Amino acid sequence: MLNVKMHDGNWIHVEIKGDGPNLLLPVNPFPIEGPQAEEMLQWGVDPALGRSLIDGLCDKFRVIAFDYEGHVLSFAKPDTLTPNNITIDFLSIADTADAENFAYYGYSWLALCGMQLAIRTRRLSALVMGGFPPIDGPYREMLSVTRATHQLSVSTIESSNTAQNNASTDFDWSRVEITMTVAQTKQFVTLYQVLQDFSDLEAQTMITCPRLCFAGSSDKIHYGKRWGDQEVDIVGPLITRREEIEALGWDVSLLEGLDHTQAMQAANVLPILRPWLLTK
Repeated sequence: MLNVKMHDGNWIHVEIKGDGPNLLLPVNPFPIEGPQAEEMLQWGVDPALGRSLIDGLCDKFRVIAFDYEGHVLSFAKPDTLTPNNITIDFLSIADTADAENFAYYGYSWLALCGMQLAIRTRRLSALVMGGFPPIDGPYREMLSVTRATHQLSVSTIESSNTAQNNASTDFDWSRVEITMTVAQTKQFVTLYQVLQDFSDLEAQTMITCPRLCFAGSSDKIHYGKRWGDQEVDIVGPLITRREEIEALGWDVSLLEGLDHTQAMQAANVLPILRPWLLTK
């Protein structure tokens, strides 16, 4: 296992498994155990999601796994979690792993980070975005949701241990506002604030590698009154603008009947991700 210094001076653990083309995979390589694992199973989340993805890919790829979500929760970056700094972090990991060229797969906010990476480097051999559309992304809606979550966290006092226990589950902001600290929520406000002037449509000309996007056909999240009854429509653009997305060079896949959490599970991701990557 490698240790890599991130842009703020904190270190992240990186696990490398397998041989073949390099694949950057921002997942937790360690299965979660105990009461948290039991709770995750109740929500339909695999406590060993990262490990399941790694094991399902390492026979054909050199998987470079790192729990970036867990890292930013453990070492919050309230003022510096920006697309530029995230790209610096990802390239530092690739450099330390001796990966001059690499594919990248990310889900949800880590998917949009992959697109930000793709427009800042020509080192990507392939890009896969799950659970976040490549055009017409809900940047405005997510800023609203994360701002509301941040305001809720300001008035909430929780222990850091409880907050960190949310690592490596995909964010459902309607559930995490009580357990995330002020600094943890602020960093996502920072990220989405920077992205308000970003045009994902104009950015398409800067993405030169093969690319795939996918989402569950039921991936539309409604947040309650504390979040201003905000709706975040992930799958909508993949349905209404599919021909346009494909014309821009993307392969598009819809997972029938699955919501945001279901579509991120390894049993649903690997049948799409693995064969697609093997052709690139």
